[in-house]
Amino acid sequence: MRQLVIKGGKHLLRWVGDFQSRHSLVGTTPVLDNAEFPFVETLESHWREIRGELDAVLDHPEDIPAFHQLSPDQKRISKGDNWKTYAFYVYGNRVADNCAACPVTARLLDDLPGLQNAWFSILAPRYHIPPHKGPTRAVIRCHLGLKVPADRDNCWLRVDTEICRWREGECLVFDDTYDHEVRNDTDETRVVLFLDFDRPMDLPGRIMNRLLIGAIRTSAYVKDPLKNLADWNARVRGGPPRP
Repeated sequence: MRQLVIKGGKHLLRWVGDFQSRHSLVGTTPVLDNAEFPFVETLESHWREIRGELDAVLDHPEDIPAFHQLSPDQKRISKGDNWKTYAFYVYGNRVADNCAACPVTARLLDDLPGLQNAWFSILAPRYHIPPHKGPTRAVIRCHLGLKVPADRDNCWLRVDTEICRWREGECLVFDDTYDHEVRNDTDETRVVLFLDFDRPMDLPGRIMNRLLIGAIRTSAYVKDPLKNLADWNARVRGGPPRP
């Protein structure tokens, strides 16, 4: 039943995507122009500080959960310990423990308008995230390159028909409702600061998006990862599990 509800919800969200495209104030192409998003320059100017906090997090990889350990809905695309996530925000819910451990990163994220999701996305060598699509155009995705393998030709993101390659200290902004996949065919770990933020919309679009995001926040799609993350952090840091 859970899977039927999830699939039905995704179909509805994609149907709404046409409405969102008509009311978007920015492009709806697979990859978007960084110049449309003022926060990009701020993030890029502080990337070395963010990288420093990332390096401290990576000193204890055993404390970082795999994506599917937090969100069981991701088990098709997240296997083993190959894709780890260190979360700061989950659909607008601030993860206080992780933010406290990375204060510079947290401060920058706190100032980012319309932020929904944010985490360090840590991809192991020789791992492939298979093709998939995001559920809604209500948000736009951004990756800030923090740790990029030297062999950039063999570490890439495909969005629709476009092949993109990260650079350290640079943002890549794209629409994740297009079919996309990631491949790291190198012997090095790739890490980006992964962000989802509200798509700039006109008034009807903003109303629709607020309703959608509100519905998503009340669903198991968000509630389960929040509980799993709280329980994970409690085990790692020695606190009580979430009831």
